[in-house]
Amino acid sequence: MRDLGRLITAMVTPFDKKGQVNYAQAKRLAKALLASGSDGLVVSGTTGESPTLTKDEKLKLFAAVRQAIGKKVTLIAGTGSNNTQESIDFTHKVEKQGIADAVLVVVPYYNRTTQDGVYAHFKAIAQSTKLPCILYNVPTRTVTNMAVETTIRLSAIPNIIGIKEAAPDVKQAEAIIKGVTRKDFRVWSGDDGNTHAIVSAGGYGVVAVASHLVGKQMREMIERDIKGDQAGAQAIHDRLTPIFKDLYVVPNPIPIKYAMNYLGFDVGGLRLPLFEIDEKNAATVRDALAKVTIDLPLKKKAR
Repeated sequence: MRDLGRLITAMVTPFDKKGQVNYAQAKRLAKALLASGSDGLVVSGTTGESPTLTKDEKLKLFAAVRQAIGKKVTLIAGTGSNNTQESIDFTHKVEKQGIADAVLVVVPYYNRTTQDGVYAHFKAIAQSTKLPCILYNVPTRTVTNMAVETTIRLSAIPNIIGIKEAAPDVKQAEAIIKGVTRKDFRVWSGDDGNTHAIVSAGGYGVVAVASHLVGKQMREMIERDIKGDQAGAQAIHDRLTPIFKDLYVVPNPIPIKYAMNYLGFDVGGLRLPLFEIDEKNAATVRDALAKVTIDLPLKKKAR
């Protein structure tokens, strides 16, 4: 199995002034993220505003980013939804075009199925494709929490190669790490602030938001954890805690898009129902930015 990387950035989707996908800026952003520490990218995930992108926009975005970063760098395409057949069909299109190394598939939302239904959903998608599949458990958004036992059960399917685990309690990720017997099954943190705890417990890495800004430092934190330098990793975690926390002062990706625009890397606005950040919370984000060193290559200084 190809190593998809330990530090993967869930990339924002840049828009132009008319609210259309800015593919040229997406290419520039992808290159900048790799230059600032990321091993690979998730394109059209939660941070990429996937619910408001059309299928055609997503396919064009995948192709643009693939062209920008080449085939030696990981591109993970967000293809999951709460509609199993639609997820299968879209994953098939991505596979057919050869524009992704793996797909990220989310726990089905709104339908509120049982754990057996969650298992059957992921099994059907995985068995429909040869692409590696990464599960995505994010109960704060989907309402349904995929149980540890369901994840372990799904890990027996060969091309389900890991999980982005974003349950708030790190004990869930720790239980998965202990319970899965496959040595090649990866557990990535889905919460920047839990990265240190999960990697130190045997997790593989993180699918991150803050790595847009502090990728090199997050990479060093992970590397120190892997080497057993808990104190060094903890020191970096503590230093980055303000940005980990305050990039979620209002729902993601509102703060990260504001932060990048504020710093001078234009990623445009948001698509409704997401709405621009208010001044009180914008000030919180600016305060957090002032407490960290920014790794992202910037063409101009922050205002």
